Amino acid sequence: MASRCCSRGDSEAAGICHDRGGSVFCVRAVPALGQDAQELARAAKNPLANLTSVAILYDASFAGGLEGKTEHVVTLQPVIPFAVSGDWSLITRTIMPVIAQPGQAAGEGWTGGLGDIQLSAFLSPARAERLVWGIGPVLQIPSASNNALGQGKWGAGPTAAAEWFGEQWTFGALINNTFSFAGSGRRPAVNQMELQPLVNYNFVDNPDRFLSFSPTVTANWKANGSDRWTVPLSLGIGQLVKFGNQQVNLQATAFYNVVKPADAAKWTMELQVQFLFPQ
Repeated sequence: MASRCCSRGDSEAAGICHDRGGSVFCVRAVPALGQDAQELARAAKNPLANLTSVAILYDASFAGGLEGKTEHVVTLQPVIPFAVSGDWSLITRTIMPVIAQPGQAAGEGWTGGLGDIQLSAFLSPARAERLVWGIGPVLQIPSASNNALGQGKWGAGPTAAAEWFGEQWTFGALINNTFSFAGSGRRPAVNQMELQPLVNYNFVDNPDRFLSFSPTVTANWKANGSDRWTVPLSLGIGQLVKFGNQQVNLQATAFYNVVKPADAAKWTMELQVQFLFPQ
């Protein structure tokens, strides 16, 4: 059984302890307080930050599909910036999902494996103060290991993002639209938009803790009626901590689909561990 070895009274540090074979070891998760931590917390939620990060996300989507079973998705999302010149940076963002999906029709069992991979690249000014922006292409790779887990099409299109920074508040948005141009002739064409508003609030008394509003609105332009739009509401809370010398952003977010296709989930719970590598 796990045992506690640190208390909340130790300079606001949290202790996480584990028992393996009778020996207890402890990892101290210490909030990275101060102005630098506040800037790092902002950068963690900025899609255009000049910051290398690797996020691992777990999403559980409830009450969707056949018999309301839960879909599980683990996503690896590295963000890597490259210096193009003294004035410009190229921010690359990769989304690689691994999916466990319940059957979508009577008699179908679970399907698991890799989904379609999405690559984005944003050309962004290297020097920015309150407002940052970037534009570039998005590419969809039909990498799904099973037809049920992907769209079976190569896709590409434009993407753009912008974010404004205040003392406690940040506001922004990320948008892309993907059009299919190759792939399986037996699969329907793809014309799909994703719009993600970004609103974050950093707590005054704890600048490396934040609230986040970042739902992803999806429009499938090939669908009709209520199947076209997915419009969620969301609320998340995050905390920047240090494990040794490693900065980590921990976040939990709940999503509720106000508008959705008939077979889509109503609720999604997301847990995120994001490893940050400041330059």
